Amino acid sequence: MKPQIEESWLEVLADQFEQPYFAALKSFLMEEKQRYTVYPPGALIFNAFAHTPFRQVKAVILGQDPYHGKGQAHGLSFSVPDGVSPPPSLENIFKEIQNDLGIPPSSSGNLEQWADQGVFLLNATLTVRATTAGSHQNKGWEPFTDKVIELLSTQRQHLVFMLWGNYARAKKKLIDTQKHLVLEAPHPSPFSAYNGFFGCRHFSKANEYLQQHGMTPVNWAISGK
Repeated sequence: MKPQIEESWLEVLADQFEQPYFAALKSFLMEEKQRYTVYPPGALIFNAFAHTPFRQVKAVILGQDPYHGKGQAHGLSFSVPDGVSPPPSLENIFKEIQNDLGIPPSSSGNLEQWADQGVFLLNATLTVRATTAGSHQNKGWEPFTDKVIELLSTQRQHLVFMLWGNYARAKKKLIDTQKHLVLEAPHPSPFSAYNGFFGCRHFSKANEYLQQHGMTPVNWAISGK
């Protein structure tokens, strides 16, 4: 049985759901859900794919794994649902957008408006055990999400990949830098944002690149929330 995933992604990823690693991952998740609370809810595990179909991706912001606090994770990297305060890393992202583009920080941390414009908000690990960061790493998600990055690199062109922090930057090897723009910086976490995330100007650089290649720039403002 294949996961419920948006049709254009299902088309390019269908063979992955038949791989032994994916069967092992499904078994692991079934066992986890019997013993623990797992985030995000099942219907939102592939939320990034639902909001940003394969051919509509313009930019990729890669996270590590979902937020592990109650009500925070909803399947989009760095994003939280309406009514949940932006976590510190996202607050720093908003600060850099203000410094870069003059857009005031949003009180909402729901980044669906970015996703619907083509910003693919992908976590390398798509699930997590409640209160336990990194608990679902090395269980099978990484081969899947690595394949996602590879497919975007090989089958698309002129995308922007934003790799923040050492974990995300290690994925650069999956990307054809001759075809795409790769922007690297320290993670926006309060522990590292002042080491080079602030001042990276990734948001204006992304839009400049998209416009140079005939694409509509991203409106990085979060409105109406």
